Amino acid sequence: MNYQHLLYLSGAAIIFSAGAFALSMEKVEQSDVAASMHVESLVLGSGCFWGAEKRYEALDGVIDAESGYADGNGFEATYKNITKQSRRFDENNYAEVVKVTYNSNIISAQELLKNYFESHDPTQLNKQGNDIGTQYRSIILTSNDAQKDTALKIKAQYQQLLTNAGYGNIVTVIKPLEGFVAAEEYHQNYLQKNPNGYCPDHSTGVVFEPVPVKTKDNTALLTGKQIVVIDSRDYCPYCEKFKKEVANDYKGTIPLSLRYADQLDGLTIKSATWATPTILFLENGEEVYGRQGYASRETFYKALGAFKLGDSEAYKVAFNAKTDRPYCKEYKIFKNTPDGTFVDKLSGEALFDTRDRFNSGTGWLSFTHPVKNSVTEHEDNSWGMQRIELRSKSTGIHLGHLFPGEGPRGKDRYCINATVLDFVPRDNS
Repeated sequence: MNYQHLLYLSGAAIIFSAGAFALSMEKVEQSDVAASMHVESLVLGSGCFWGAEKRYEALDGVIDAESGYADGNGFEATYKNITKQSRRFDENNYAEVVKVTYNSNIISAQELLKNYFESHDPTQLNKQGNDIGTQYRSIILTSNDAQKDTALKIKAQYQQLLTNAGYGNIVTVIKPLEGFVAAEEYHQNYLQKNPNGYCPDHSTGVVFEPVPVKTKDNTALLTGKQIVVIDSRDYCPYCEKFKKEVANDYKGTIPLSLRYADQLDGLTIKSATWATPTILFLENGEEVYGRQGYASRETFYKALGAFKLGDSEAYKVAFNAKTDRPYCKEYKIFKNTPDGTFVDKLSGEALFDTRDRFNSGTGWLSFTHPVKNSVTEHEDNSWGMQRIELRSKSTGIHLGHLFPGEGPRGKDRYCINATVLDFVPRDNS
């Protein structure tokens, strides 16, 4: 064997050793991943799947939640097929389910199943709330014997809690998973694709580990006009969206309060309270009008306008772009107010400052400019004229018109209807 051949064999040995080391390291890394991320799945049915899907995805340790169909046979599993009227009570119909994939080192099957039982009414046979039919049955489809044993154990524990609370027998079926069919794409992440809905809450209110529930004193809600928004204790994207885009900025004169569905004692409520958010307009503790689901700013303030203003001149100005009569009573009240701010009659947002007010002699309130970023401008070609309409940025209500250069010393004139304003004196303390 010559020297060059020895070098070749030696190099091959070195290359082989490096490859073995790389393979060894790869096994170690894969082992670490497997140890830190033990992936399992459970298929759970508790009524309409799209509300449940989002709730599971919000749980720490859940990797994915996928809507689908399971536990049926004899036909193709599609939404169109399972919702046929002829299959409403068919025992062979597929159930609407959610395949929950989770890291069992972060959330156990026991924790997941407790959440499952607490999130719906497992004593209802083939229904949840207004949804009726075998597709809405309560069912747990397990992937292994350990999950089955855990499910039976949790079911027995919850049955005792329900019995103590006056509920009947749990009808939830527990069986091995034989097949899962993913639902159509438009059902996946349904809440993201349908931004103006609500989160259904059909839970019994019975929980495994009760926490002290803060009661709410509703005495203040029994007098005058009130707005009550039914919130969710669980994650509800529609509730969070409504609070972020509407409720958190609300400064109107009609008080707005958040309540859970079990905190409405003493109030006369006509609307169903299982959808969150539900917006209730009350007068002297009695519901006048209710609206289920997310409401945009425009929708909320139009409803509030009807509730607060009724069939008044202010409502016609705000939502039908009418104009106050010159020298109306509101104008006479507001033209000589002390130092302060004129605010949107519905949202309470500041619109104009008395420091920028001037007497135009027209019979309408006039200002040289609005509070910064409080109004929006829109083209208005009505009545055969070309004008610039002004609307409140916070509510979208009609305020009046902008007339460029018609103010003092060539400044602009913001001509504003007094009926859609409220006045707040300046606090100089």
